[in-house]
Amino acid sequence: MKKYEIMYILKADLDDASRTAEINKLHAILTGKGAKISKVDEWGVREFAYPINKLTKGYYVVVKVEADVNATKEFDRLAKIDSNVIRFLITIDRD
Repeated sequence: MKKYEIMYILKADLDDASRTAEINKLHAILTGKGAKISKVDEWGVREFAYPINKLTKGYYVVVKVEADVNATKEFDRLAKIDSNVIRFLITIDRD
């Protein structure tokens, strides 16, 4: 298993309960495939440098995870079709 850092941006207009449910749903995708989440860092709502899909701000979350490639592929697949996820990035963590 490799270490990954996953950053994703959720819609800023989600209320706290919906946002927490969305974050838990995304993390369940990873843990359901055997991944181990080591750190979750919620940056909160931040303004974008430029509009993305006509939105000007989003809620940023950074997750450090140890997972195999199947977990990250499943996260990639489901995050692409989730309407609450504006953008996401999966990188290999070299630390």
